[in-house]
Formats: sequence, structure tokens, C-alpha cells
Amino acid sequence: MKSLLFALGFTLIHVFSKYMKFLHINPRSKLLSVAGGISVAYVFMHLLPELNSHQEKLDHTGFPSEAFGLAENNVYLSAMIGLTVFYGLEKMVKTSKRRLEKSGNKEKTEIFWIHILSFSVYNFIIAYLLLRGENSKDTTTMFLYFLALSFHFMSNDHSLRQLHKQSYDKYGRWLLAFSIMVGWGTSVAFEINEKVISMLFAFLAGGIVLNVLKEELPEERESNFIAFACGVILYTVLLLAI
Repeated sequence: MKSLLFALGFTLIHVFSKYMKFLHINPRSKLLSVAGGISVAYVFMHLLPELNSHQEKLDHTGFPSEAFGLAENNVYLSAMIGLTVFYGLEKMVKTSKRRLEKSGNKEKTEIFWIHILSFSVYNFIIAYLLLRGENSKDTTTMFLYFLALSFHFMSNDHSLRQLHKQSYDKYGRWLLAFSIMVGWGTSVAFEINEKVISMLFAFLAGGIVLNVLKEELPEERESNFIAFACGVILYTVLLLAI
């Protein structure tokens, strides 16, 4: 089954990113900037148009937001929540890390587990949508989804490893890899209601937008603009050509 092969590919990226030495060079690897460019192109050329498609498909009956006059924007509201949740998690982790460094204490394990478990949910949704989302229409569409998110995973792994160091290599990468296979297995065993899939996709989209921007925009990341632009152009041309 082709979706299983792609899920295994996602899993292997998490397991072996530790050994991808080209990701850990200083200054920041140009490949990470290429990865950021590909992810940005994926967001604007695929994710955002698909959000609109999901919104059009939604039958608003039964959604609580209808009572508040938000029925026409359910998907976009969910995307905003996804972005806000991951922004809040990032701020929490970095604030906690700065306080611990000043006090000379070790990393709080509860902060690490909250962060990793949130990304496990993120991975679970990505893997579930591999088979049950719009990306499952044909092999080409599924491959483009896999390609964009593989680079995105490399970038996320690099960031999580910098934040949590040994804890990420010892526990985090394995849990993220496991969550991919659980997400894929769930997609094989169960088919979630289309409305719920739309909301999950939107939540994921918000998280991806935040995670892409936080990796490329901060000055301390030392991102390479030319490599970033090349990633944007290459993936955009690939999408338009297929």
C-alpha cells in the first residue's frame, strides 16, 4: 500500500534525522532554508487553496460556532486556533528554557513532554490525512504531500533537538515516529466524518504556517534567503507542472 510506504518514510526521517550531519552545521544549513522555502510554497500553493475547498464542503449544521455567527468561517477559525496553540507552546517552552538557564537548573521534564506530545498530535493528524485527506486522490498528489512535509519534518526535528537536546534524541524522536504509524494505522482502521477531517486539516494548516514562519523569520536562525527562494521556486514549479 503506497500510503504505508510514505508513512514509513516520515517515520524514518524522525528516527534518522539525528544522523543527518548536514542539518547540524553552523551557520545554519542551506538545506534547512530550502526546506523552509518548500514548506512556504506548500502552504500558499496547496494548503490555503485546500482550506477554501474544505470550507466549501462543510455542511454547517451541528457546529456549535453557528450559534455565534461563525459558521461561514469554521475552517479558518480552526486554522487560527492551530496557529495560536503552537505559538503558545513555543513561547512556553522558550520562556521556561530561559528561566532555567538563568537559574542553572535542568530542563523541566513536564515542559518537554507537553511540547513533544503536542507535536505527536501534529504528526498523528499528518499521517491520518495521508490516507484520508485530499492528498490520497492519487500517487502524485500523495507524493507532493510527502515531499513537502518530509522537508518540514527535517526542519522541525532540527528545532526540537536544539531546544531539548538529549531528551529529544532519547525519547522525543521515537514518540514522533510512533505517532506517525499510529496516525496511519488509525486511518486504515477508521474513517472519520468529513466535517471532522476538514477541521483537523485546518488546525494542522495553522500549525504548519506557524512552524514554517518561526523557523525562517527570526534573525538568529541565520537563514539563507537564496536557498529559501530556491525552495519556494522549485516546489512551486513542481506543483504547477504536475
